[in-house]
Amino acid sequence: MMLIDPKGRDRAYWILFLLLSVCLVGVFLIRMTSGEMGLSSSQVLLSLFFPDSQGVQVNLVVRDIRLPRLLASVGGGASLALSGVILQALLSNPLAEPYTLGIASGAAFGASLAILIGWYVSLAAFLGALGAMGLVSLLAWRSGGSSGHTILAGIVVGSTLSAGVTLAKALAGEKVGGIVFWLMGSFAGASWGNVLFVWGGVLITSSAWWFSSDLDAISLGGSNPSVLGVEEKKLRVLLLSTSALATASVVSSFGVIGFVGLVVPHLIRIIIGASHRSLIPLSFMAGGVLLSVADGFARGLGELPVGVLTSLVGGPFFCWILIKERGTS
Repeated sequence: MMLIDPKGRDRAYWILFLLLSVCLVGVFLIRMTSGEMGLSSSQVLLSLFFPDSQGVQVNLVVRDIRLPRLLASVGGGASLALSGVILQALLSNPLAEPYTLGIASGAAFGASLAILIGWYVSLAAFLGALGAMGLVSLLAWRSGGSSGHTILAGIVVGSTLSAGVTLAKALAGEKVGGIVFWLMGSFAGASWGNVLFVWGGVLITSSAWWFSSDLDAISLGGSNPSVLGVEEKKLRVLLLSTSALATASVVSSFGVIGFVGLVVPHLIRIIIGASHRSLIPLSFMAGGVLLSVADGFARGLGELPVGVLTSLVGGPFFCWILIKERGTS
């Protein structure tokens, strides 16, 4: 249920757009100037645009430590939020998000094995996420191909792979600390390579904006969206694949960060309605703000895993949605 009259939807869109833009600028300035080495806004801007005017230490902090981490958190939040928007539309399920389909469990399983045997963690996590999505798609197709079957397949695959992660931790011995820390998610140590990888996922999920009207038709829950000219099967394969790739790019680089894809689309939808033409860009911005703020708090609290903070917020929010949906069913 929206908080505004439908006639004020466009106005609400632009107000929220401007508000989120201001938040992004504010987060940038706060995150770039705060830390063990305090910097002024002018020092940050000069280091970014005129690096020769600043010392080596300032440039190192600004350009190689803080900026990659900030861009990674903004891109990661945007990617997870957009994936949540896409999955909730395609599956017509308000509780759908990247982790519903077992993508995170696949990444966690791949990373746990890599840590256990001493292999490339990011690559193993990426392959695990894609493998899990492929297995979910196969099981859903073999059992009927509906959105309900897709969710059930995701739950089964996710539960099985989570058990595999538990087994890996039991066998890890002294390496169990590395597995546990990775599973909780963190942007500490983000590099420019990570930034490019994550923002590649952002770009492919942003392409869903071109299918906004199709997503509107599918999310209505009708039995035959093709009546409205929507090629549902092709669109489902395309957008599920892009969501899986985008989510895999985030979790393989920074670990499991839950609930962003659940919380952000719901909050935006409550304010401006369910039109994906507005929902997609605003979720992009709100996801970036949410995760960058959460990462800022995590850093300020002594490098706590950011996944812990998002789960603390997202868990109660998930329960609220579950209760609300039951009350309206």
